[in-house]
Amino acid sequence: MLPKVLSKDRFADFVARLLGGGRVFAPVAKGPQFAFAEIAGPDEVSRIRMDYDISILPPKKLFMPQRETLLTFKDKGPEGVRAEVKSQPTAILGVHPYDLHAIATLDAAFSKGARDAYYLAKRGATTLIGLNVKAPANENQFAADMNAIDPPAGGYDLFLTDLGDRYYVEISTGAGEALADDDMFTPAGAGDHKGKRAYDAAKAAHFTRKLPYDTRYLPELLDVSYDSLIWEAAARRCFSCGTCTNVCPTCYCFDVLDKLSMDAHSGTRERIWDSCQLEGFAVVAGGENFREERPSRLRHRMFRKGKYIFERTGRTGCVGCGRCITHCVAKISILEAFQQIADQVGA
Repeated sequence: MLPKVLSKDRFADFVARLLGGGRVFAPVAKGPQFAFAEIAGPDEVSRIRMDYDISILPPKKLFMPQRETLLTFKDKGPEGVRAEVKSQPTAILGVHPYDLHAIATLDAAFSKGARDAYYLAKRGATTLIGLNVKAPANENQFAADMNAIDPPAGGYDLFLTDLGDRYYVEISTGAGEALADDDMFTPAGAGDHKGKRAYDAAKAAHFTRKLPYDTRYLPELLDVSYDSLIWEAAARRCFSCGTCTNVCPTCYCFDVLDKLSMDAHSGTRERIWDSCQLEGFAVVAGGENFREERPSRLRHRMFRKGKYIFERTGRTGCVGCGRCITHCVAKISILEAFQQIADQVGA
């Protein structure tokens, strides 16, 4: 599907068209930072910040809410159980490439084995409109090392690149083609293609590599660093607060709780975000805790990001967004850990 161009003069019309198809979420200012929030109507288009650097929470919160009802139950027997698989047409506007990669990783994780109907229902009803980014949001980002500064193949419906007075629009799916089938979009010309190439060249120059090795070696490097003192040293600063996993775009661990109503005959089953960094995360029946010590919990998270998720899904478990580094109150850096393990084995 050939690229098209959307004039910024028609951007409000584009958002209005999205609103005509369902809910729309886009980046908006939240104090000095940014968050994905619902755009209630055409009069709120001015809230949208297509110049945002990075959102506090990744857009995964729209597919996997922090708290979600899985089912309701009443009395005894299966006839009183009702699954709460819900979705509604939704468009997410302005998703950066690294977050598109993270969503692709979640898609793979929730599609393998026992498919997660709750996540997949929401994901299937969602249109993803990506937004190119020319430079890192801050010194903590290393998305280029994780091959996440360009969008994943097939991981978006439309992908926008800001060319000043217009957006260069790449189309990846039939849903995206249907959205771009409107007179507000015009075919991209030679000048537009040249502008896109110049944008990407500038982006590559701004995203300088920080890891001393190619990330395809990361799983093996982690393997040989399992007993490294790096984990002990970093864990001395860790508060086990779980902030790193809360802001991570590829973390998907959750806990499941049953809530009984006051009548003692009905209730709900809910899932809520959980964190492998919390002391009770790995407690099993009988009170045994397989990761009671902080170093083992911190090492587990790093291995999840650099090895375990990749082995399970075939996709990266870390997209180099840097959120975990930025929001860590102890200033623990996954980037520094990935750098240090190479130093230890002479990579």
